[in-house]
Amino acid sequence: MKMHAAVVTSFDEAPHYLPFEVPEVGEGQVLLDVLAVGLHPRVRTGATGQHYTSSGTLPMIPGVDGVGRRPDGTAVYFVTDDDVIGTMAEKAVVDARRMIALPAGADVAKVAAAMNPAMSSWVALRRRVPIQPGQSVLILGATGNAGTMAAQVAKRLGAGRVVAAGRNTERLVAVPADAHVALGDGPDALAAAAAEVDIVLDYLWGKPAEAAIVALLTARSDRSRQLDWIQIGSMAGPTIELPSVALRSANFRLQGNGQGAVSPRAYLAELPALIDEIDAGSIAVTPRTVPLADVERVWNEPDVPGERLVLTPAGTGSISESAL
Repeated sequence: MKMHAAVVTSFDEAPHYLPFEVPEVGEGQVLLDVLAVGLHPRVRTGATGQHYTSSGTLPMIPGVDGVGRRPDGTAVYFVTDDDVIGTMAEKAVVDARRMIALPAGADVAKVAAAMNPAMSSWVALRRRVPIQPGQSVLILGATGNAGTMAAQVAKRLGAGRVVAAGRNTERLVAVPADAHVALGDGPDALAAAAAEVDIVLDYLWGKPAEAAIVALLTARSDRSRQLDWIQIGSMAGPTIELPSVALRSANFRLQGNGQGAVSPRAYLAELPALIDEIDAGSIAVTPRTVPLADVERVWNEPDVPGERLVLTPAGTGSISESAL
C-alpha cells in the first residue's frame, strides 16, 4: 500500500513529495493517520544527515513528532525514534507507548508547532536541573522559537528572573524576559546582566558560549555558588574551547539535554503536563499550516519569530480535535 510523504533522496536537496510504501505495523505499534507535523530545525538537521542520531540511510522520511489519529478516532501527540521512517507522511507507524491522547478540543496544529521547541526547556528544567522557585535563568540564544518559548517555560515553572540573550536585536526585544542582552555588545554586557543567574539554557554553543562561560564565572560574586549550564543546541557551532580553570575555580556544572541525556520514559512522562500548558495557551506559538504537498517549496523558508511551519498531510490547515 502506498502513501504520500516528504522523501529525502539526497542530503543536499529539500525533500520531495513522493509516493512511499506504508510501513509495516509490528507488535505494540499503531498505524496513525497523520494530521499535523511541525517543521522544526531539528527536523531540517536530520534531513541533511548531520544530526548526531542520523544513520545516513536514504531514502528517508524526515520528522520526529506530530499529531495523528488512531484507528478509534482518538487524536494523539506522538514521537518516533526512527531516523529513516519519520512523521512527514500521510501515515506513521508508532510505538503505542510513545503517544499521548490530546484534550478534547485541542488545536492539533498548535500542539504540533509547540511541543518540540518547548520540550527542550521544559525537560531541561524539570529533569536535568529541576528549577527551584525564584531561581534565575539565562537563555543563551533566546531569539529562536525554542529560546523564546524557554523564557515562557522558565517563568511558568517558577523562575524569579529570566535574562534573554541573543544575536538578533530586533527579535530580542520581543522575548518575554526580565532583561535583554544583545550578544553583539560583548561578554562584559552579558556578565553585567547575568553573572548571578542559577541556570543557563544554551541554544547556541560555539563562540558565544565559549565567551559567556568565562565572562559569567569571572564576574560571579560567589564562585562557590552553583551555576548549572544546560547545553541544548549548537546553532553557533558544534565545539568550544573551555579552559580547565573554568571547572576548577568555580562551582560550575555542565551537562546536556537531548536524546540520550534523558531516557525516552522520562521524556514521555513530561508530555501530558506540557500538552496541557500549550493547550491552555500558557506557552504561545502561532502555527502556519501548509499542505504536505508543498514541502519542497517551504522547506528552506526562514523561521518567523513566534511562528512555526506545520505541514498537514490532508491539506486541511488548522483543525481541532473536536472536529475529528
